[in-house]
Amino acid sequence: MAMVNQYVPGREGDLSAGDMDIIRRRQKLLGPAYRLFYEQPLHIVRGEGVWLFDPDGSRYLDVYNNVASVGHCHPHVVKALCEQASVLNTHTRYLHETIVDYAEKLLAKFPSELGHVMFTCTGSEANDLAIRIARSHTGGTGVVVTKLAYHGLTLAISEMSPSLGDYVPRGEHVRLVPAPDTYRIDGNVGAAFAAGVRQALDEMRQRNIKPCALVVDGIFSSDGVFPGEPGFLKEAVAAMRAAGGIYIADEVQPGFARVGPAWWGFARHDLVPDMVTIGKPMGNGHPIAAAVMQPHIVAEFGAKSRYFNTFGGNPVSCAVGRAVLEVIEAENLAENAGKVGTYMLEGLQRLAGRYEIIGDVRGAGLFLGLEFVKDRKTKEPLAAAATHVVNDLRRRRILISATGPGANVLKIRPPLVFTREHADIFLDAMEQALASFGG
Repeated sequence: MAMVNQYVPGREGDLSAGDMDIIRRRQKLLGPAYRLFYEQPLHIVRGEGVWLFDPDGSRYLDVYNNVASVGHCHPHVVKALCEQASVLNTHTRYLHETIVDYAEKLLAKFPSELGHVMFTCTGSEANDLAIRIARSHTGGTGVVVTKLAYHGLTLAISEMSPSLGDYVPRGEHVRLVPAPDTYRIDGNVGAAFAAGVRQALDEMRQRNIKPCALVVDGIFSSDGVFPGEPGFLKEAVAAMRAAGGIYIADEVQPGFARVGPAWWGFARHDLVPDMVTIGKPMGNGHPIAAAVMQPHIVAEFGAKSRYFNTFGGNPVSCAVGRAVLEVIEAENLAENAGKVGTYMLEGLQRLAGRYEIIGDVRGAGLFLGLEFVKDRKTKEPLAAAATHVVNDLRRRRILISATGPGANVLKIRPPLVFTREHADIFLDAMEQALASFGG
């Protein structure tokens, strides 16, 4: 997948000498694998709510950040972090009230069947742990993911993250299936997606690979943002379970009210996963993640293995996680995501009525995708438009990104505290960026 919002040397524009020096030092010290956002990189020194600030005090509207989900530097979250850090930070091998208190409050947000939580530091770790447990429970190794999925960076999980690129090896046990492309699939999207899963299962059987899990990001964010109609995942999940595997819902991106008013992406499909992985917005920028599961799934793993993560589930992280839950509840952010998300979706649809290069607008809650095409009949991707709009908006101090196999889908997911007023700022800037695209 091409990076449409990646720094391109020689296009720095009016970057200061100081910023250019930081770029040179990064390249020298951090090596070649790191990337910067935007053709003209951005130097950020402070965040507050939906705004990010550069060294000159200019503010940028954040319409992309799924990590600081309740707003950058939310006072309640910062207070919880500082208060616990000033008293004690250890690990889960000591008794501590905050850890179990947070676990109770977190599990209360899930269906009652999901009764255990195991803490990690990152979503990658959570998915790695989930696969280990799934293998223990099923006795299988075969995993099904979508063709441009991203599930993490560990060795095992990078093999299940094709969006990292063809240079990342993919094991024989991993099968890729087409994403549920609601823009291009005619007819029943759920049936088409399930057919892909069944084909992958057939290939596993032919090679004597026992199925282990279907791992799905419920909004298919890296594949191009495809929330689809509620319920369409059921048939594919049933196919995996019938083959002896389990359903792992990767909620690192759609979770924590992102697709509000539902708290979780899987809730839109009236499904209870066997396991759920969570991260990113869980700590509003603080590194905390977890795997949540039905107790019988982890029974054998727990009997044969011990689990310990030095930093996963420490008191400071749990205090932060609990504060995030409290903010989402107190500020009615799940409901806000639904209302403001609908408002933004309707605004983008109005723009689609005026600009032929917009082929499709889709989304759930505050997770939206806008797809650019060369022709609405052929639906051929138009990456140049996405590149232009992302970088033009950055110049207008609006921050978004893009995704999809054609690098032509705007990925729009602002903090959950986004309001209609913020949405209007974004929509006005979007119209200006679209009008300035020369084809």
